[in-house]
Amino acid sequence: MSGGTADFFYREARRLKFVARSAFKLLEIQNKHRIIRPGGSVLDLGCAPGAFLQVACQFLGPIEKGGAVVGVDVKKVKVPADHCDVRVRTYCADVLKISATSLASLSPSGCGYSVIVSDMCPAVSGIGSKDAALSGELGLQALHLALGQPESDDELPGRSGGILLPGGSLVIKLLEGEESQGFIKLCKGRFQQLSWLRPKATRSTSREIYFIGKGRV
Repeated sequence: MSGGTADFFYREARRLKFVARSAFKLLEIQNKHRIIRPGGSVLDLGCAPGAFLQVACQFLGPIEKGGAVVGVDVKKVKVPADHCDVRVRTYCADVLKISATSLASLSPSGCGYSVIVSDMCPAVSGIGSKDAALSGELGLQALHLALGQPESDDELPGRSGGILLPGGSLVIKLLEGEESQGFIKLCKGRFQQLSWLRPKATRSTSREIYFIGKGRV
């Protein structure tokens, strides 16, 4: 587990057999926004070390409901033994290089996902503006995979593009900066609800914030 600070969320993660404290971030998002529904299909971009996989699987409901959680990371990630079942799979791939078609083919329908979560984060350099820009690039990649590649600098295509299904929800982790503020503008009219959340489990020294688009139109 990264970090090492023996705080409340670290202790709770160990007690509840989550592989990382970040599990509580997705738990809070889920409790407030109900993005994952029984039988849903979830794509977890940047899934290492697997905490989001654990949380997402819990909200798929009983195994007879179906559904799937697909995790993708540049590192090889083993599906955690706790809180996961056969509906959870992981793939080693570079999200910046893999095609939307390839990702869609991994979904139960072969067409896309009801939820896409991006917890991707760049290697932090300590230079705030640089780190925010790199985070923004990863976030844009997740956005383009979900909604389709932009046809121009100012336009995103309609729901015919991308691998996020109509009515689906998108969650993207970003580092606060100029780049993050543009996400609301890019997604205006694309979702029924747009919001930001800084989960309680986020470390006080972190600039992480989560963009949430709920209900793709």
